[in-house]
Order: sequence, then C-alpha cells, then structure tokens
Amino acid sequence: MLSTKVGTLEFRNPILGASGTFGYGLEFAELMDLESIGGFVTKGLSMRPRLGNQPPRIHETSYGMLNAIGLHNIGAKAFVEEKLPKLRTIDTHVIVNVYGESPQDFIDVAQYLSEHEGISALEINVSCPNVKNGLDIGTDPAQAEQLIGKIRQVTHLPMWAKLTPNVTHIKDVAKAVINGGADALSMINSVKAMAIDWRKNTPHLSNVFGGLSGPAIKPIALAKVLEVTQEFDIPVVGMGGIKSAEDVADFLAVGASAVQVGTHNFADTGATEHIAKQLQTLLEKEDLSVSQLKGRFLRREKA
Repeated sequence: MLSTKVGTLEFRNPILGASGTFGYGLEFAELMDLESIGGFVTKGLSMRPRLGNQPPRIHETSYGMLNAIGLHNIGAKAFVEEKLPKLRTIDTHVIVNVYGESPQDFIDVAQYLSEHEGISALEINVSCPNVKNGLDIGTDPAQAEQLIGKIRQVTHLPMWAKLTPNVTHIKDVAKAVINGGADALSMINSVKAMAIDWRKNTPHLSNVFGGLSGPAIKPIALAKVLEVTQEFDIPVVGMGGIKSAEDVADFLAVGASAVQVGTHNFADTGATEHIAKQLQTLLEKEDLSVSQLKGRFLRREKA
C-alpha cells in the first residue's frame, strides 16, 4: 500500500526527511525510528568543510521560516569517515545532497561519494537561494545541463537534481537537467525572500536574503510539480510546506513519486514517522495505495 519507486530505487513509503532539516540523519536516530520512513536526504556536503553564513541565519515568519545557513557542513571526507559507517547499519535509504563552490567542486564531491558504499542516491543542489553559485546554476538551463552532464560521467549512483522555484519557466530547467542525465527531480527548494525590522532599519538575516520554507510555499510547490509532471515522464520528489498526510496526498496526486518533509521537523522531531503513520491510516480509510493515488489529479487534467 505505501511502497513507491523513484527511478530504480524502491522505498517502503514515500516519506523522506528533507536536506537541511535532517542533519546527517544520525541526529534523529534517538528521536524517532529511522527505519519507519522511506529515507532521508543529508544536509548539503561540499568537498571541504564550510562554516556557512554569519548569524543570525534563521528567522521565523507568519507561515514558515527564513533561513540563510549557507550550507554549513563538515565536508564530504568527514561525512564518509564519521557518519557513513553508522548510517550503513540503518535499513533506510540515505540520499546525500551535494554542493560545490564551483562546477568542479560539485564533480569532485559526487565522484568521491560514489566510491563509498551505503549511499542510495545523490541529490545535486543547484538551487540554494542564499549561496551565489548554487542559485546561478539553478536558474540557467545551459549551466544546469552542463553540470548535471559532467556529474553523470563520474557517478553510477541515481542522481536527483534539486530545482529552484526562483525562475520564470521551471520546465526549461527541468528539461535541461533531464537532458544532462538526471534520474529524478527534487522540487522545490526554498523561495528567495527576506524580512526586515523597519524600526531598527536592519535585516533579520545577516545575509539579507534567505530561503522561505514551510506552509507558505506549499501552493507554489504544488504548482511547480504539476508544471513538470504534465510535461515530462521523470520521477519527482515533491517538497514544500508538508506537515500532514493530507499534504503528502496532494503532492502524490499531482504526480510526485515521493515527498520530503522539511521545516516541520523543527516543530516536531518525529514528524516524518508521524506523517508516515498518518498516511497509512488515510490510505486505508480511502481504500487507496500510493501507486493508485500518484498522478490522480494529473490524469484528470489530461482527460
């Protein structure tokens, strides 16, 4: 009932923890049962350790959260040496988010990670709204296609391209990364946004701009997913404001094969496990499976 596939990968259920909100996975091992969900995506890894942006880096909004962490991470080598051995003992999919400060950095990280067992797929982060190179690549179809194509040459792992909503025509970028060799699309990343204190005349984030996530962006995310699933036959992992099984059902209905739960992990550290259980109850009540629900609205639009 709950199983789903993203390309060649089969998941026990469509619920994944989203990059940037789930640490390296091990942080949640004592807070929930990691084997109760389909898997999770690690925070973005660069080749060298990265400190990210100066604080303040997070600001709560009325219906979500702004962040400008700036891809703070321990580096790919430390991840492989310190985290991956423990992750191999957990029966769930580990997808590693990949980031580079230059195209060659992306390639180097992907190639290095591909040499080590225990990683199910790579999620290529060409869409971070608060790190310059990631944003530039993700909004330029030609650059995105070239980068994904070069990474395709150095990895045998399934490759998910994470797309930004901060473009005029997301289908153009989707087509480009598909041409480059992406096996699936993760969408959407956070929406470029900002917040200020007009009395102090200061921004709430040191970086000024950050990424808006949470319930506020769910309608945007659904629209972007539908735009792509209407046009292309490629697995999509949907995300953006998911906090309940009903939200998951919406993303599945517009054609997503799986989803990632992000910002809600900060409000409920067991959110992914709870939503997976809620989804089973919901589908049993409706007498549906994930495969039957997937694309339900999409088929309506094509009828």
